[in-house]
Amino acid sequence: PPPPHAMDGAGPRKERGPPLGGAGRITRVKNKQAAPIQITAEQILREASVRQDAGIRIPRQKITDRLELADYQLRKRKTFEDTIRLQRHQLGFYIKYAHWEEGQRDFHRARSVFERAIDVDYRESSVWIKYIEMEMRHKFINHARNLFDRAVTLLPRIDQFWYKYVYMEETLGNIAGARQAFERWMEWEPDEQAWLSYVKMETRYGELERARSIFERMIKVHTVVSSWLKYAKFEARLRQFDRARAVFERAIEELGVHATAELFTAFAKFEESCRETERARVIFKYALDNLPKQDAQELYKQFMAFEKAHGDREGIEDVIVSKRRIVYEEEVKANPHNYDAWFDYVRLEENVGDVERVREVYERAIANVPPAVEKRFWRRYIYLWINYALFEELAVNDAERVREVYRECIKLIPHKSFSFSKVWILFAHFEVRQRDINTARKILGHAIGVAPKESIFKAYVQLESQLGEIDRCRTIYEKYLQTFPETCAAWIAFADLERSLGEAERVRTLYELAIAQPLLDMPELLWKSFIDFEVEEEEYERAAQLYERLLERTKHVKVWISYAQFHSSIGEVQKAREVFQRADESLKGAAEQKEERSMILEAWRAFENVAGDDESQKTVASKIPTRVKKRRPTESGWEEYYDHIFPDEAAAAPNLKLLEMAHRWKRQRLEQEGSAVQFPLIQSSFPP
Repeated sequence: PPPPHAMDGAGPRKERGPPLGGAGRITRVKNKQAAPIQITAEQILREASVRQDAGIRIPRQKITDRLELADYQLRKRKTFEDTIRLQRHQLGFYIKYAHWEEGQRDFHRARSVFERAIDVDYRESSVWIKYIEMEMRHKFINHARNLFDRAVTLLPRIDQFWYKYVYMEETLGNIAGARQAFERWMEWEPDEQAWLSYVKMETRYGELERARSIFERMIKVHTVVSSWLKYAKFEARLRQFDRARAVFERAIEELGVHATAELFTAFAKFEESCRETERARVIFKYALDNLPKQDAQELYKQFMAFEKAHGDREGIEDVIVSKRRIVYEEEVKANPHNYDAWFDYVRLEENVGDVERVREVYERAIANVPPAVEKRFWRRYIYLWINYALFEELAVNDAERVREVYRECIKLIPHKSFSFSKVWILFAHFEVRQRDINTARKILGHAIGVAPKESIFKAYVQLESQLGEIDRCRTIYEKYLQTFPETCAAWIAFADLERSLGEAERVRTLYELAIAQPLLDMPELLWKSFIDFEVEEEEYERAAQLYERLLERTKHVKVWISYAQFHSSIGEVQKAREVFQRADESLKGAAEQKEERSMILEAWRAFENVAGDDESQKTVASKIPTRVKKRRPTESGWEEYYDHIFPDEAAAAPNLKLLEMAHRWKRQRLEQEGSAVQFPLIQSSFPP
């Protein structure tokens, strides 16, 4: 054995504490190194097992005569009876008692004990099984058969009795008795496995017609897919392929909507094993067309594998399309107003090329009208109609159906709330392509009457101008300007039309009417177009008058600059200089227009640099303002901004120069002292 200190898990202790119960410090182990001899838990357990004392054993009793045997049996029976009397419903004691009597070869007493147990609880199947097994072990066949009859009569739903019953009869070679037992069992309509056991027995003895009749009875009792599959596989194993095919076809016909993907997959694989690939392909396609989409995922995988093995490129693509079709069906079913999903679905069908299927999808899509009468909900929806019409025109070339689509779309749109000019214009362009100009004009005229929009007027004018119908264009422009008199683009377009025809007086009249309108959306474009027209016509006096009239309405800086540039472009330098002087005088003294005045002076200086002399350039340079940085209070503190100080304003503020010099002196002093503090309040371009 290891030394005493080996059990501590460390080496010998150099210091020990006081004895238990004594006062003093707590024992501490100073040497924490491992002991030289270690002992494991396995060694401890092995040693404990070796040193364990032997248990008390009951001595074996040897019976030498019949009296001693009778005494032993009496005592043993009394023990069993006392136990049963105390625990009458514990059937395990009965079984032990019966097995002991069996061991004593007293079968009469053993049967009596089993019968007593059955009287206590006849529904306990283990008692019956033990009872029957005892009779079978000792070859009491009639007793066992009687017990089976009693058991299956009392407990017909316990399959174990039936299995053992038919097994015993078949083992004894009593096939008629086994068949009779099966028939009694089948009257109770058991599960599929019982029927299959009956079929297997008949098959073992070559009774195939009996086996088929059993299958026929089974599929009437169990009208499920698994029963049909077992029947078909039975025929296939017998290489009765026609019979197996007939079973599959009957299954699909009788199950109807209850047919599952498993049935179709098995049928297709059966045809594939028979090398009937076309039949298998037809079965797969039929299943995909008739099964619910959510139940066909596994079937698609099988179909894909089949096409990869036996199909060509088109077949594989067909499978992929079918799978994508299922995905889109789920999306549109979840949200019928998901128009993006409908677009993808339609595009898929158009790529496939099946016209009827494409039409079906379009009809289903346009049936989902937006729930609210708001244009933002209709924007995507209306393109379904447009794409439908374009498909019928370009892919199918069915003009009547295109007209029908456009008409139904126009009827559906709530024109009192909003409209879509694109639909009207596309409809009219379609009629033009069909060489029906009058119908196209009627469509655009109807559109103007029902839902007048600028884009419709523009499309109508463009159509008539391409046809060379100038009078019609003028009529449309008049209606356009009556409907939208504030639209400058319409006035300009009408004027451009007249200009292209050389009608200068008409153009001036149109411009005069336009600038006389009380409300215009972009008047600057209108005036610019009018002035440009007069300049192109070389009517410079008229253009100058227009500028003067425009300056009466607005003093905008761009108008002044444009006016001056106009005089400069025609060589009137002095008039251009006068315009700049007038502009400077008009903006002088306006504190809120310093930026505009600065822009005028910059443009003036650029003009003088090109067309002026030294004296005029110095004159303008003396007017250029100084750009300074200032601070002003705000709600959140102070903010910096840039201001323009003009020379005439600087003369009115003489202390500005002194203040700037003071800050410059302060900044230089701080820099000399090495401080990083800056104190810029005003930064100007005055010379030091």
